[in-house]
Amino acid sequence: MVISGYLVLKWMHILALVYWLGGEWGVFQTAHHILNPHLSLEERRHHLETAYRIDILARLGILLLLPLGFQMGAVIGVNPFGAYVVPVWIFMLAWMSLTFSAFLKRGTPLGLKLTLWDEKIRYVVIPLLFGTALVSLITGAPLTARWYAAKLLIYSLLLVIGLLLRFVMRHWAVIFRQLAQTGSTPDLERQLAREGAQSRVLAYVYWVGIASVAFIGVVKPF
Repeated sequence: MVISGYLVLKWMHILALVYWLGGEWGVFQTAHHILNPHLSLEERRHHLETAYRIDILARLGILLLLPLGFQMGAVIGVNPFGAYVVPVWIFMLAWMSLTFSAFLKRGTPLGLKLTLWDEKIRYVVIPLLFGTALVSLITGAPLTARWYAAKLLIYSLLLVIGLLLRFVMRHWAVIFRQLAQTGSTPDLERQLAREGAQSRVLAYVYWVGIASVAFIGVVKPF
Protein backbone atom coordinates (compact mmCIF):
# COMPACT_ATOMS: atom_id res chain seq x y z
CA MET A 1 0.00 0.00 0.00
CA VAL A 2 1.30 3.44 -0.95
CA ILE A 3 0.60 6.10 1.68
CA SER A 4 -0.10 9.57 0.31
CA GLY A 5 2.36 12.22 1.49
CA TYR A 6 -0.56 14.63 1.83
CA LEU A 7 -2.35 12.27 4.23
CA VAL A 8 0.80 12.09 6.37
CA LEU A 9 0.87 15.88 6.51
CA LYS A 10 -2.82 15.87 7.43
CA TRP A 11 -2.17 13.36 10.22
CA MET A 12 0.66 15.50 11.59
CA HIS A 13 -1.56 18.58 11.34
CA ILE A 14 -4.24 16.86 13.44
CA LEU A 15 -1.69 15.79 16.05
CA ALA A 16 -0.31 19.33 16.31
CA LEU A 17 -3.84 20.67 16.76
CA VAL A 18 -4.57 18.09 19.47
CA TYR A 19 -1.40 19.00 21.38
CA TRP A 20 -2.32 22.67 21.07
CA LEU A 21 -5.88 22.26 22.34
CA GLY A 22 -5.03 19.63 24.95
CA GLY A 23 -2.08 21.60 26.26
CA GLU A 24 -4.14 24.75 26.69
CA TRP A 25 -6.79 22.78 28.60
CA GLY A 26 -4.10 21.35 30.89
CA VAL A 27 -2.68 24.80 31.65
CA PHE A 28 -6.20 26.12 32.27
CA GLN A 29 -6.90 23.43 34.87
CA THR A 30 -3.50 23.79 36.54
CA ALA A 31 -4.06 27.54 36.86
CA HIS A 32 -6.79 26.92 39.45
CA HIS A 33 -4.14 25.58 41.84
CA ILE A 34 -1.61 28.28 40.95
CA LEU A 35 -4.12 30.96 41.94
CA ASN A 36 -5.34 29.24 45.12
CA PRO A 37 -4.11 31.34 48.07
CA HIS A 38 -4.99 28.54 50.51
CA LEU A 39 -2.21 26.32 49.17
CA SER A 40 1.37 26.68 50.33
CA LEU A 41 3.78 28.65 48.18
CA GLU A 42 5.72 25.49 47.42
CA GLU A 43 2.60 23.72 46.18
CA ARG A 44 1.62 26.68 44.00
CA ARG A 45 5.12 26.89 42.52
CA HIS A 46 4.98 23.18 41.79
CA HIS A 47 1.74 23.69 39.85
CA LEU A 48 3.27 26.64 38.00
CA GLU A 49 6.16 24.42 36.94
CA THR A 50 3.65 21.79 35.82
CA ALA A 51 1.85 24.42 33.76
CA TYR A 52 5.10 25.35 32.01
CA ARG A 53 5.79 21.69 31.21
CA ILE A 54 2.32 21.22 29.75
CA ASP A 55 2.39 24.53 27.92
CA ILE A 56 5.54 23.76 25.96
CA LEU A 57 3.69 21.04 24.01
CA ALA A 58 0.97 23.53 23.12
CA ARG A 59 3.54 26.14 22.09
CA LEU A 60 5.35 23.73 19.81
CA GLY A 61 2.05 22.45 18.41
CA ILE A 62 0.99 26.00 17.53
CA LEU A 63 4.19 26.62 15.60
CA LEU A 64 4.20 23.24 13.86
CA LEU A 65 0.76 23.95 12.41
CA LEU A 66 2.13 26.77 10.28
CA PRO A 67 4.66 24.87 8.09
CA LEU A 68 2.29 21.90 7.87
CA GLY A 69 -0.57 24.09 6.73
CA PHE A 70 1.73 25.98 4.38
CA GLN A 71 2.89 22.79 2.68
CA MET A 72 -0.61 21.27 2.56
CA GLY A 73 -1.94 24.42 0.92
CA ALA A 74 0.81 24.23 -1.68
CA VAL A 75 0.04 20.57 -2.39
CA ILE A 76 -3.66 21.19 -3.08
CA GLY A 77 -2.99 24.39 -5.03
CA VAL A 78 -4.51 27.06 -2.78
CA ASN A 79 -1.14 28.45 -1.65
CA PRO A 80 0.88 29.93 -4.55
CA PHE A 81 4.09 30.10 -2.49
CA GLY A 82 4.96 26.42 -2.85
CA ALA A 83 8.50 27.26 -3.96
CA TYR A 84 9.18 28.49 -0.42
CA VAL A 85 8.14 25.31 1.42
CA VAL A 86 11.71 24.33 2.35
CA PRO A 87 12.74 27.82 3.61
CA VAL A 88 9.52 28.01 5.65
CA TRP A 89 10.26 24.63 7.24
CA ILE A 90 13.84 25.67 8.04
CA PHE A 91 12.64 28.93 9.57
CA MET A 92 9.89 27.26 11.62
CA LEU A 93 12.15 24.47 12.90
CA ALA A 94 14.67 27.11 13.99
CA TRP A 95 11.86 29.03 15.70
CA MET A 96 10.64 25.88 17.45
CA SER A 97 14.20 25.20 18.62
CA LEU A 98 14.36 28.71 20.04
CA THR A 99 11.05 28.21 21.85
CA PHE A 100 12.16 24.88 23.31
CA SER A 101 15.53 26.32 24.35
CA ALA A 102 13.74 29.15 26.17
CA PHE A 103 11.69 26.51 28.00
CA LEU A 104 14.80 24.54 29.00
CA LYS A 105 16.51 27.71 30.26
CA ARG A 106 13.41 29.18 31.93
CA GLY A 107 14.11 31.10 35.11
CA THR A 108 17.60 32.16 33.94
CA PRO A 109 18.80 35.36 32.24
CA LEU A 110 19.47 33.37 29.05
CA GLY A 111 15.97 31.92 29.18
CA LEU A 112 14.47 35.40 29.45
CA LYS A 113 16.57 36.61 26.52
CA LEU A 114 15.48 33.66 24.37
CA THR A 115 11.85 34.26 25.33
CA LEU A 116 12.09 37.89 24.28
CA TRP A 117 13.53 36.83 20.91
CA ASP A 118 10.69 34.36 20.53
CA GLU A 119 8.21 37.18 21.12
CA LYS A 120 9.97 39.52 18.68
CA ILE A 121 9.55 36.95 15.92
CA ARG A 122 5.82 36.93 16.60
CA TYR A 123 5.68 40.71 16.20
CA VAL A 124 6.81 40.18 12.59
CA VAL A 125 5.02 36.93 11.74
CA ILE A 126 1.58 37.84 13.10
CA PRO A 127 1.09 41.02 11.00
CA LEU A 128 2.47 39.22 7.93
CA LEU A 129 -0.01 36.34 8.31
CA PHE A 130 -2.92 38.60 9.20
CA GLY A 131 -2.25 40.97 6.29
CA THR A 132 -1.88 38.16 3.76
CA ALA A 133 -5.07 36.47 4.94
CA LEU A 134 -7.09 39.69 5.02
CA VAL A 135 -6.00 40.80 1.54
CA SER A 136 -6.75 37.32 0.20
CA LEU A 137 -10.25 37.36 1.67
CA ILE A 138 -10.93 40.74 0.11
CA THR A 139 -9.31 40.28 -3.30
CA GLY A 140 -9.04 36.51 -3.75
CA ALA A 141 -5.24 36.61 -3.98
CA PRO A 142 -2.54 35.61 -3.26
CA LEU A 143 -4.31 32.79 -1.38
CA THR A 144 -6.90 31.53 -3.83
CA ALA A 145 -9.30 29.71 -1.46
CA ARG A 146 -11.40 31.76 0.95
CA TRP A 147 -11.53 28.94 3.51
CA TYR A 148 -7.73 28.74 3.52
CA ALA A 149 -7.40 32.50 3.97
CA ALA A 150 -10.02 32.45 6.75
CA LYS A 151 -8.10 29.72 8.58
CA LEU A 152 -4.91 31.76 8.37
CA LEU A 153 -6.69 34.90 9.57
CA ILE A 154 -8.09 33.17 12.65
CA TYR A 155 -4.76 31.46 13.29
CA SER A 156 -2.95 34.82 13.28
CA LEU A 157 -5.44 36.20 15.81
CA LEU A 158 -4.99 33.13 17.99
CA LEU A 159 -1.24 33.80 17.97
CA VAL A 160 -2.06 37.21 19.46
CA ILE A 161 -4.08 35.59 22.25
CA GLY A 162 -1.28 33.10 22.83
CA LEU A 163 1.16 35.98 23.14
CA LEU A 164 -1.06 37.67 25.74
CA LEU A 165 -1.30 34.45 27.74
CA ARG A 166 2.49 34.15 27.62
CA PHE A 167 2.73 37.64 29.13
CA VAL A 168 0.40 36.52 31.94
CA MET A 169 2.44 33.41 32.75
CA ARG A 170 5.66 35.40 32.70
CA HIS A 171 4.18 37.93 35.11
CA TRP A 172 3.02 35.11 37.36
CA ALA A 173 6.62 33.96 37.62
CA VAL A 174 7.58 37.49 38.71
CA ILE A 175 4.78 37.58 41.30
CA PHE A 176 5.85 34.21 42.69
CA ARG A 177 9.36 35.53 43.21
CA GLN A 178 7.80 38.38 45.19
CA LEU A 179 5.70 35.90 47.17
CA ALA A 180 8.88 34.02 48.06
CA GLN A 181 10.40 37.23 49.41
CA THR A 182 7.43 38.84 51.18
CA GLY A 183 4.94 36.01 51.63
CA SER A 184 1.33 36.24 50.55
CA THR A 185 -0.09 39.77 50.57
CA PRO A 186 -3.58 41.00 49.60
CA ASP A 187 -2.12 43.10 46.78
CA LEU A 188 -0.20 40.22 45.19
CA GLU A 189 -3.17 37.85 45.53
CA ARG A 190 -5.45 40.45 43.91
CA GLN A 191 -3.04 40.75 40.98
CA LEU A 192 -3.04 36.98 40.52
CA ALA A 193 -6.83 36.76 40.82
CA ARG A 194 -7.37 39.62 38.35
CA GLU A 195 -5.00 38.20 35.77
CA GLY A 196 -6.45 34.74 36.30
CA ALA A 197 -9.96 36.02 35.53
CA GLN A 198 -8.70 37.82 32.42
CA SER A 199 -6.80 34.78 31.19
CA ARG A 200 -9.89 32.57 31.65
CA VAL A 201 -11.83 34.80 29.25
CA LEU A 202 -8.97 34.64 26.76
CA ALA A 203 -8.86 30.86 27.14
CA TYR A 204 -12.56 30.55 26.23
CA VAL A 205 -12.01 32.65 23.11
CA TYR A 206 -8.91 30.58 22.36
CA TRP A 207 -10.83 27.29 22.41
CA VAL A 208 -13.59 28.64 20.18
CA GLY A 209 -10.93 29.91 17.76
CA ILE A 210 -9.08 26.59 17.68
CA ALA A 211 -12.35 24.74 17.07
CA SER A 212 -13.18 27.20 14.28
CA VAL A 213 -9.83 26.64 12.57
CA ALA A 214 -10.38 22.87 12.69
CA PHE A 215 -13.97 23.18 11.41
CA ILE A 216 -13.01 25.41 8.47
CA GLY A 217 -10.14 23.15 7.52
CA VAL A 218 -12.30 20.02 7.49
CA VAL A 219 -15.61 21.36 6.14
CA LYS A 220 -14.27 24.12 3.84
CA PRO A 221 -17.61 25.96 4.04
CA PHE A 222 -16.73 28.74 1.59
